[in-house]
Amino acid sequence: MAAAIAAADKWRPGLCLPRSKKSGRGRSCIVVTSSVSPIPTVLVAGAGGRTGRLVFDKLKQRTQEFSARGLVRSVESKQKINGGDDVFIGDITKPESLSDAFAGGIDALVILTSAVPKIKPGFDPSKGGRPEFYFEDGAFPEQVDWLGQKTQIDTAKSAGVKQIVLVGSMGGTDDNHPLNSLGNGKILIWKRKAEEYLSESGIPYTIIRAGGLLDKEGGVRELLVGRNDELLKTDTKSLPRSDVAEVCIQALLFEEAKNKAFDLASKPEGEGTATRDFKSLFSQVSTKF
Repeated sequence: MAAAIAAADKWRPGLCLPRSKKSGRGRSCIVVTSSVSPIPTVLVAGAGGRTGRLVFDKLKQRTQEFSARGLVRSVESKQKINGGDDVFIGDITKPESLSDAFAGGIDALVILTSAVPKIKPGFDPSKGGRPEFYFEDGAFPEQVDWLGQKTQIDTAKSAGVKQIVLVGSMGGTDDNHPLNSLGNGKILIWKRKAEEYLSESGIPYTIIRAGGLLDKEGGVRELLVGRNDELLKTDTKSLPRSDVAEVCIQALLFEEAKNKAFDLASKPEGEGTATRDFKSLFSQVSTKF
């Protein structure tokens, strides 16, 4: 009997299995009212980045809930995170290079890709002054944060992805924000354009506009959600990367997180109560974009 049950791929209501010889003739019928849902497959784009790797590692630790895949841009990035067959290499601006990562079906996509400004050579911090920044060819915000994210969203839609979690940045309501001047990249403007595109894509989404990222311990602070950069006007406008990563994962678990966009920060460590109830956190959000 047990062997017959183990051999069955799925239990169905009214499934009848043959009795063992010791039990006599006839069949035993098992009435099953529910079946086990398959574990969702989640692709983390930008898994080689500091926050992306945290999301990827957290998913891999929760094997009973998720099947994790990573997307990185180079062999070096894959090696850096000790990636195996579950990590794919692709150029987010080229749809054809993403096919392997999406092959076989993806349930959710977490986007953590971002252009990264670099300091121009020759800057000497000992002499004071401010460094100048630039973006490498092919890695400007317009190419990465707009066209690259658009490509990922379009690919996900074609692949039937059921939810996209997109991590952006606070400050997108201010065209004159200092981050936009770095390398003249207008990075927040392009991020905001991608966020709007996602919100209009028809795919269930969660847009997380993170505050200043801290390399601090996660899970010990009270998290705060806001809208339209209101948190930037307060003293609570930063949070640990690990907390951003955890919110990405929690957004995959609660319906209350879907089709919402919000700013995310935290109280200083030691103030308030560490956030544990993410359903309530997401329920505080009413903004769609």
